[in-house]
Amino acid sequence: MQVRRYPVCESCLAEPGPLSADFFCAACRTPFLTPHPLDEAGLCGLCRRGLNGFDFAYSYGFYDGTLRKLIHLFKYTGIETLARPLAGYLAVALPREDRFDWIVPVPMHWRRRWARGFNQSALLARELARRTGLKMAAVLRRNRPTPPQAGLSQHERRRNVAHAFTVRRAGPVQGGRVLLVDDVLTTGATASACAAVLKRAGARHVSVLTVARADRRISLPEPAGRALAASRGGR
Repeated sequence: MQVRRYPVCESCLAEPGPLSADFFCAACRTPFLTPHPLDEAGLCGLCRRGLNGFDFAYSYGFYDGTLRKLIHLFKYTGIETLARPLAGYLAVALPREDRFDWIVPVPMHWRRRWARGFNQSALLARELARRTGLKMAAVLRRNRPTPPQAGLSQHERRRNVAHAFTVRRAGPVQGGRVLLVDDVLTTGATASACAAVLKRAGARHVSVLTVARADRRISLPEPAGRALAASRGGR
């Protein structure tokens, strides 16, 4: 596949801002409109039930607007040079207080990689490794091609990627702290599946870092007791 290179103006690259929300899960950093989905420890339902295979998740911005367009240009039109500014967003979102031993990209099945010409996650991981001085280890392998996750429910997404990944070289990650890199986090199903196999291979800690995450916030009705108390307080 021939790499196509188009210039992207500096104003477009400067436009995407970091995501913001009033309430986040303390672990997976899922944003919420109200605190009601979170428990006393600040954890969402998925994290409380241990359904996320990773320990923490970080993203630069929401998957919309200019940031979405930049990611699409990068992935679908072959503008590999966008790996550098997109990795810059990753570097901004990377928590400075955490220590990691390895950067591991989410793998693509070889057929999809052949069709696209590159694995966008690997390009991002390589550029982030260059920026941070961390070591990159492409130890994950995608065993089978999976249907696109778009349009699937959360349960269907998790079933779609179940048993889809293996670790081909466990040595580098055994006992280490791993930073799993991808372009977009939607429900976290793919990241969870990758993190789970990394932990089974001996990784001590797995955090996820993506350029963007889907904004899945919805307005949830307040519990009846809280709504009643609020109405009485307003009288």
